[in-house]
Amino acid sequence: MDAGRLGSFIRDQRTRARLSLKSVSGLAGVSIPYLSQVERGLRRPSAEILQSIAKGLRISAETLYVQAGILEDRERPDVASAIAEDPALSEAQRRALLEIYQAFRYENGTPEPDAAPGKATASTKAATRSTANGNAGRARRAPRRAATKEV
Repeated sequence: MDAGRLGSFIRDQRTRARLSLKSVSGLAGVSIPYLSQVERGLRRPSAEILQSIAKGLRISAETLYVQAGILEDRERPDVASAIAEDPALSEAQRRALLEIYQAFRYENGTPEPDAAPGKATASTKAATRSTANGNAGRARRAPRRAATKEV
């Protein structure tokens, strides 16, 4: 187990999720100093602790096990191919899903190999923002004001 590489990975996941050491340690049930030492590569956590940290980071324990060298990395499914081959989707739905998927990857700094930076359309970026904000499919409405009766 390369404790330094594992710690860097955990710190990267925590910062990407915009979580503090305190929040992840609370969710994982480990102390802040211990989690800090893990992130700095000074501690080698057990599989049980890795599972708790994964829970706190809201990622799969398998991901941390692979980083720790407990499990071997297995080939990941090709999401784009799965979308393209799904017979239950229309062509327009496939295109929309692929654009949103690529926009999310680009936003996270991991564009698709065939997607050049800036290839995402304005509508894809808007869909990404609204989905990321939890507003997908919902129109924004002005708050209703109670009708008041003047006497």
